[in-house]
Amino acid sequence: MSGHDVVGGPRHDLPEADALTRPYWEAAAEGRLLIRRCGACGRAHHYPREFCPHCWSERVTWEQASGRATLYTWSTVHRNDLPPFTGRTPYVAAVVDLAEGPRMMTELVGCPEDTVRAGMPLEVTFRDGVPVFSSTGR
Repeated sequence: MSGHDVVGGPRHDLPEADALTRPYWEAAAEGRLLIRRCGACGRAHHYPREFCPHCWSERVTWEQASGRATLYTWSTVHRNDLPPFTGRTPYVAAVVDLAEGPRMMTELVGCPEDTVRAGMPLEVTFRDGVPVFSSTGR
């Protein structure tokens, strides 16, 4: 994972961390992507929850993700008047399949629009403590 690569850009407004999400945001600030894994059924999930969305067990723990993903779908956003997106258009909103299994909403960075394709390999990088994804070049 390219955990400590940081893409420059405007400052994002981060969500307010609570007791559950604080480890996620602290890891992201350090260039690490965390996901949750269930101790009962073994499946990983994202976004962070206090229970497993697959079997409802509360035996979930944090683990560091590899940072590898595959592009599932995307859309180029040309207009967004909501903060913190004002003035950042166009950008590529995406859904990626993490190597560990969960699907995650994110943003693609550093990928020319004409090179974006479903199934392309991606890796996580971080912009102002927020995980975003870029092409691996493979």
